[in-house]
Amino acid sequence: MMINPLYFFNSINNYVFIMLNNIGHIEYCNNAVGSFTGYDAAELIDQPFSILSTEEDKTRKRAEYDLSVAVKQGKLEAELWRQRKDGTKFWSCSSINPIYDDQHEHKGYAIIIQDITARKQNEIELIEREERYRLMVDGVKDYSIFMLDVKGFVITWSDGGKKIKGYNQGEILGKHFSVFYTREDLENKKPERELKIATETGKYEEEGWRVRKNGSVFWASIVITALHNDHNEFIGFSKVIRDLSERKKEEEELKQSEERYRLLVEQVRDYGIFMLDEKGRISSWNEGARNIKGYNAEDVIGKNFSIFYTEEDKLINKPANELKIAAKVGKYEEEGWRVKKDGTVFWANVVITSVFNSEGILIGFSKVTRDLTEKKEAENKLRESSERYRFLAEKLKETNTSLAAVNKELEQFTSIVSHDLQEPLRTIKSFLVLLDRGLDTKDIDVVLLKTYIQKAISASNRMKELILNLLQYAQLSKEDIAVEDIDVSELMGEVLQNLKSSIDTAKATISLDIDQRKIKGDRVQLIQLIQNLVSNSLKFTNNKKPEISLTTKYENGAVLFSVTDNGIGIEKDMQRQVFEIFRRADNVKEYPGTGIGLSICKKIIERHEGKIWVDSELGKGTTFYFILNHQGFQ
Repeated sequence: MMINPLYFFNSINNYVFIMLNNIGHIEYCNNAVGSFTGYDAAELIDQPFSILSTEEDKTRKRAEYDLSVAVKQGKLEAELWRQRKDGTKFWSCSSINPIYDDQHEHKGYAIIIQDITARKQNEIELIEREERYRLMVDGVKDYSIFMLDVKGFVITWSDGGKKIKGYNQGEILGKHFSVFYTREDLENKKPERELKIATETGKYEEEGWRVRKNGSVFWASIVITALHNDHNEFIGFSKVIRDLSERKKEEEELKQSEERYRLLVEQVRDYGIFMLDEKGRISSWNEGARNIKGYNAEDVIGKNFSIFYTEEDKLINKPANELKIAAKVGKYEEEGWRVKKDGTVFWANVVITSVFNSEGILIGFSKVTRDLTEKKEAENKLRESSERYRFLAEKLKETNTSLAAVNKELEQFTSIVSHDLQEPLRTIKSFLVLLDRGLDTKDIDVVLLKTYIQKAISASNRMKELILNLLQYAQLSKEDIAVEDIDVSELMGEVLQNLKSSIDTAKATISLDIDQRKIKGDRVQLIQLIQNLVSNSLKFTNNKKPEISLTTKYENGAVLFSVTDNGIGIEKDMQRQVFEIFRRADNVKEYPGTGIGLSICKKIIERHEGKIWVDSELGKGTTFYFILNHQGFQ
């Protein structure tokens, strides 16, 4: 029994099968046409084949043209857009085959149509991705990204390659990538080895010298990757090059700087400077350490630094505890007894600093030791002298309170002379010694010598400031008060005018609430008093915009002055001590100062037989209050 071929075509759902007569009108289409085009088969009978064309193709008579080409060529296969009944489009693959009778007379056409929209969209997306990738590669300027064929000849080139190597695309395409290598590398067949390694392992990576078009060399990071297609067939290489010449230069400069620093450290004789590993074992040793402790480098390298500690310190595990503190907070610092090679002890200033690598991992410690034995002996003698002096002062205090107060100031003065004034002198001396040694060397590091000079100048400036403040403080006790009538508003105006530059620089907000009264007092000293308080408000701000309020209020027959700010505040325990000479709160030590300003304020108030006090909250600001004696007001 013969099977009707039309029944066969109607059973196919993946393709549209259409029969046309010789003038291009539809005589038959299978049932799949409905799901493809939206037309029922009956709707398409006797319609021109162009009914399935887009409006653009209808205008161009694309269907008629394709049928004629199929007759001429015997067959036509084409991929094009076709239009459904509802006007939407789908991408089709069409095969048009002319039909002839036994006498070879043209009778019509057999057409097979397949919906390839999904495949076409994937192809378009792939092309777009490749175009985006090409644009991305071309847009990268800091990397040279290009392709090689299986033999190492350049087949693509980017703008980054032109920037780094100097070749235009037309100059380099088709050339072997070995043109980028030095003569030594070519003689050693390095390019061939790199491709072989990349082929066998998938990738080759290194840093090394490469050659530009003009013959100059640069330090490069190179990655060569073997490429395979979807069938895992080897098709060539990708190569990415980055110019690291600047980094190489910086590394060389750092290496030279570290070498100069090493030589400097090794020649310092007044400080023991050496390195420990993370377990406290000594890994370096300088001349100063040998001079102070008596050990040669070969005596101590590899040994634990606990050999410098007394037996008592070892029993309480002090060396290990110091390293724990340094590792936790970054630094450990103290003064204490240490032991020399001959067993004698010396009083040492010790600073242990934790050292981390670029990944933040602890790799050891630096240790700086200074022999302060002479200073310790001098302090002991001074302390003994001070004790005897204090005993006599206490005896005098029983009969003369005023003299006792003077003795207290003298005692504080002695303390500052023994420490604060001597410290800048020691600093200046140390850097002058370093300068002297630096000038004796053949290779003079001018930058380093200038650093020593600047540090010595800074120390001398601090000493000058201390001396001037001390002289000013001492002068207050000698000068008589020049009492005069003073308008409070004028007094405040003169203070703000004197501090205008500092107020403008700090962008401070100043508010005034002045009771229009007159007082009697020393104008110069009272201006100095208020200026000191306002200056402190401008300085201790913790980078906030200063907001300062100056007020005077008449109450109980006296004028109450107040200076209020929004600064860092003063700890409760320190508020009674801030007026003592050279006394500074812990939270202000990062700010410049001598610790004498508030003592000067207190001295001025005492000379006016008044009272000064402070009210403050840490982190929220401070208010200083003061009044003069009642007779000082009108």
